[in-house]
Amino acid sequence: MNGIEFVRRLIPQYPVPVIVISSVSDAVFDAMNAGAVDFVAKPDINNINNVRQFIYGLIEKIKIASNAKIVHNIKAGELQGERPHEGFDTRKIIAIGASTGGTEAIERILRDMPFTIPGIVIVQHIPPVFSRLFAERLNSTTGLRVKEAVTGDYVEQGKVLVAPGDKHMVIKKVSGRYKVECFAGEKVNGHCPSVDVLFESVAREAGKDAVGVILTGMGYDGAKGLLAMKRKGAYTIGQDESSSVVYGMPKAAYNIGAVCKQLSLDKIPISIMEMLK
Repeated sequence: MNGIEFVRRLIPQYPVPVIVISSVSDAVFDAMNAGAVDFVAKPDINNINNVRQFIYGLIEKIKIASNAKIVHNIKAGELQGERPHEGFDTRKIIAIGASTGGTEAIERILRDMPFTIPGIVIVQHIPPVFSRLFAERLNSTTGLRVKEAVTGDYVEQGKVLVAPGDKHMVIKKVSGRYKVECFAGEKVNGHCPSVDVLFESVAREAGKDAVGVILTGMGYDGAKGLLAMKRKGAYTIGQDESSSVVYGMPKAAYNIGAVCKQLSLDKIPISIMEMLK
């Protein structure tokens, strides 16, 4: 059997954290769907620096995975309440940040969103190239238009912009519309793209017209940015411990008072939609 089938059979019998080492392919997302916690791209063995980065990256992910939970796979449609399809305030914007376990969490949330939802911007801690594959996968598995963001893209109704895996992403308000800028920069909280960088721009540019969501992940990236959003009047949501693969980023945000409401993953889509009515 291949690696994905192996993970799919392993997890129900022996629910241990699994890290997939993969070539650049969207198959890694099938592995995540099967129950793997995280993935690492295979290195170029002819490049010593690439191999060294791979080793250190794998060590870091193993440490994180050692504390990860195997979470029950909540399928789209298992919503807590009736899903609204219209009447949304399209002047609003949704900002989502996630890390370990986030690819699955984001896909579950977006699958439950109607195409009439206001525009969404996402930072997922993910390597370059995989961010484009992730966006393409979401575009095919959800009812929304999803793409990897480039500078100049506008945030529009029914559209989702995913930050490139090696660039920060911010929003700017131009003539009543939100436009994204993507740029290379130093890591913030150990990451590029950084959730804090996005959230702080959303706080500045959108204020009370935003909804912020912080999902599963190790560390504290996004906590201060979510607090800035809340202080500007945004509605903020944090994923709860029981549904998080790694309750790090949501916990950090909750502990500093950045979260208006803490919810399990299956309740987050309805809560977002209720706040956009």
